[in-house]
Amino acid sequence: MWIANQWKDYEVIDCSGKEKLERWGDYILVRPDPQVIWDTPKTLPGWKKRHGHYHRSAKGGGEWEFFDLPQQWDIHYDNLTFHLKPFSFKHTGLFPEQAVNWDWFGDKIRQASRPVKVLNLFAYTGGATLAAAAAGASVTHVDASKGMVTWAKENAIASNLGDAPIRWIVDDCVKFVEREIRRGNHYDAIIMDPPSYGRGPKGEIWKIEDKIYPLVKLCAQLLSKEPLFFLINSYTTGLQPAVLAYMLGSALAAFKGHIDAQEIGLPVSSNGLTLPCGASGRWECR
Repeated sequence: MWIANQWKDYEVIDCSGKEKLERWGDYILVRPDPQVIWDTPKTLPGWKKRHGHYHRSAKGGGEWEFFDLPQQWDIHYDNLTFHLKPFSFKHTGLFPEQAVNWDWFGDKIRQASRPVKVLNLFAYTGGATLAAAAAGASVTHVDASKGMVTWAKENAIASNLGDAPIRWIVDDCVKFVEREIRRGNHYDAIIMDPPSYGRGPKGEIWKIEDKIYPLVKLCAQLLSKEPLFFLINSYTTGLQPAVLAYMLGSALAAFKGHIDAQEIGLPVSSNGLTLPCGASGRWECR
């Protein structure tokens, strides 16, 4: 398992009864997590002295309950700054477990000793975009949500990357990739963090089990002659690490490289265990 264990502004304090107790900077949140199937005593004070608690509804969805939580606040990872705010379906605007991937590809970009063009698909609020830009890459950031792209731009400015070579694109990711192929554009690295289910700006339906492999094959056509890496993240239970590895191996068979796929996770500070948080598949050049 790849573990994001370098955070100072974030920690999973405890987890029990399908919930996790987290510290985001100066604020304590309780949020649901379906993987937390154990039910251990919730004795730590944070469970009762939280600043925000997302309650899952038995009918689907849920709602926030706030206890002196600001509308927005910041946390930091190395030199990166992220604006956080609680919004629909329990999210805060950041997936901290992804820091383990930021560190990995940041090192690869810095060690490449050449200009690196990165395509970040389903790019959300820009965690991977900023990590790649901070390492020296030029990045094309693509997301179907205008609000998420605006949020990512704000994070870039807060991280002193407002003038970094980042292209901000609001578009359906599949259609954008198809247009880039027709334009003859190429990238040295591709990152994708697709949702399990979603809709594009014009109502296009995305279901990961049906769409992910055709997209990976399309993206293979965008890789440069000397590609650096290809990263796929998944939070869908059915797409286990071995599935991600097989997809990469099949779609990128024309390129010489090494493939690895693992669960990613976060350390739990109260007991030293690790909370699984999805999976990542990595292809890198030999």
